[in-house]
Amino acid sequence: MADVFQALAAPARRTILDALKKRERQTLFELTGRLIMEHELELTRQAISQHLEVLEEAGLVEAVREGRHKYHTLKTEPLEGLLDRWLD
Repeated sequence: MADVFQALAAPARRTILDALKKRERQTLFELTGRLIMEHELELTRQAISQHLEVLEEAGLVEAVREGRHKYHTLKTEPLEGLLDRWLD
């Protein structure tokens, strides 16, 4: 649970999750363009890649390599029941 909260702590990572919720299975190149154009997030591809790694480690993003491309998808399972501890 701590990994999820740490991953969500950075505004850039929350924006990446927003972009993946809007459109799943995005490559780093697609995601970078979308973040710059739609969210006005000014990060390099390398910085976005590092954020994606943190999100993957927390289980919030899944990356699947198909040929030369690596597709990123939002995974909501770690978020389910996250706040039940305080809402019950």
